[in-house]
Order: sequence, then C-alpha cells, then structure tokens
Amino acid sequence: MLQTILAISGKPGLYKLVSRGKNSLIVEALDETHRRQPAFATDRVTSLADIAMFTDTDDVPLYKVLASLRDLEDGKVSAFDYRKAPAGELREYFAKVLPEFDRDRVHNSDIKKLIQWYNILIANGISDFEKDMAPTEGDNIDNRNSEEAGSEE
Repeated sequence: MLQTILAISGKPGLYKLVSRGKNSLIVEALDETHRRQPAFATDRVTSLADIAMFTDTDDVPLYKVLASLRDLEDGKVSAFDYRKAPAGELREYFAKVLPEFDRDRVHNSDIKKLIQWYNILIANGISDFEKDMAPTEGDNIDNRNSEEAGSEE
C-alpha cells in the first residue's frame, strides 16, 4: 500500500499522512504513541519520496538509500549505534550503504537522521521502500493514493 511518509522540520521522528483538514494536513506520528496532530502551512513538511542523497555523480532517491541500508541490515533495525559513533566510524558505515556519497555535502547529521528514520520505518513494518516510497508524477500529494503511481519508475 502506498503511504505518504513525512518529515516535519522542527519536530522529531516521522509522520504518516492520514487526512487533510481545512487549512492543514492531519498526520499520525510513527512512534509508539501514534498521536494524530495537524501540520499547518507554516510547518516545513517534506515527503520522504521527495528527498535524495548527494553522491559524486547523480543524487540518489532516499528510498534507494533506505533499501540499500535494509539489505545491509537484513531487514532488521540497525545495530549500529549512530548516536555514539565517532565521525569516522559513521562515515565508514555509511560508505557500506552508499559508497559514492558526496563526502563534502553529506553531513554526519544527515547520516544519523537517515539511520534514525530507517529504524523508525522498520519498527513500523515499513520495509518495501521501493514500493511504499516510489516517486509520483506531478506535485499533488493525492497522487500517492493512486495505484498507477507504484508501477511507474
């Protein structure tokens, strides 16, 4: 099932789009609370399907990076302690996930956030990143609900 997974600037964790309010989106936290709350136009809301990682050549869509991390971790939550790892270890680990990542433009905080997001998604049973986070045509977030969106590449 296609889902719209969102990151909201200034708020920790990830959120799933549930519905639309009159002047807001209704989102549900992807954590143990599953608390629903509005996300307003003033919040910087970004779909994970719209995020990419910098590489030395072309940018790689986030779902491909997450899929590579899933394959490295055998579909389980990452055992790597990204919170306490020194910068060198963090980058060495990420090089196993995305060997050609741009070492100048990808910051340690980006790598930590990626691993954190991966762990949240896996803990919530979302592991088919290629299907669940496939990009859609157009700018309308409602396209995420269409069946055709999953079959286009």
